[in-house]
Amino acid sequence: MEDIGRKALLFDVYGPLLTEKQRQVYDLAVGEDMSLGEIAEVSGVSRQAVHDMVRRTGRILEKYEEKLGLAGKFLEIETHLTRIRALIDAAPAAPLSRSILAEIDAIDRIERN
Repeated sequence: MEDIGRKALLFDVYGPLLTEKQRQVYDLAVGEDMSLGEIAEVSGVSRQAVHDMVRRTGRILEKYEEKLGLAGKFLEIETHLTRIRALIDAAPAAPLSRSILAEIDAIDRIERN
């Protein structure tokens, strides 16, 4: 996965575990793609403080993933769901296929909430 995508996924999964300030600064840096100078101006801190917080927060998110592995599991489940959908689409339409697809969609909704 590309670096920005990985950072965004880790933030989506583990962001609630961060402090409010960490969430705000990291979201501006990664989610909004703002420069360190822009974030510093908005946050009322130095550019160096923003840089340090973004790096430290990135390391925290990586440690959470290393210990819990939730983002990796999410990606693995997404891969399997995509394959199952493709298999169902390739098979003749049948009530069982539609039932299976409905269950997959339910899992997908749970994952995204």
